[in-house]
Amino acid sequence: MPLLRFDVIEGRSPEQLKKMLDAAHHAMVEAFQVPVTDRYQIVHQHPAHEMIIEDTGLGYPRTKQVVVISIVSKERTSAQKERLYKLLAERLQQECGIEPTDVMVSIVENGQADWSFGVGRAQFLTGDL
Repeated sequence: MPLLRFDVIEGRSPEQLKKMLDAAHHAMVEAFQVPVTDRYQIVHQHPAHEMIIEDTGLGYPRTKQVVVISIVSKERTSAQKERLYKLLAERLQQECGIEPTDVMVSIVENGQADWSFGVGRAQFLTGDL
């Protein structure tokens, strides 16, 4: 936990995807102070015509390298979220060549009762975590 979903335009190699996921995970560990082994990431690849990602009038150019990261997480502070956005943009540019204008992030928060990591238990509620 958190759970990250990456929506990208198809065409990246497995190695490129791994670099992207690794960079995002390192940013998550630093910004949200999650354990290194707390890693849940899913990649969805789409044909270009299935992703229309505009800039809300901000003037950001978007390319075929655009990545939309949707995060489900327990509540985080505004400072943690801002740190994560900054680290994601920096790391994805440095390690993957993805321009910061091609990185869009959305966070949805939920509570401890909203997670089960398996075996039919709510581990945050049962004290397993």
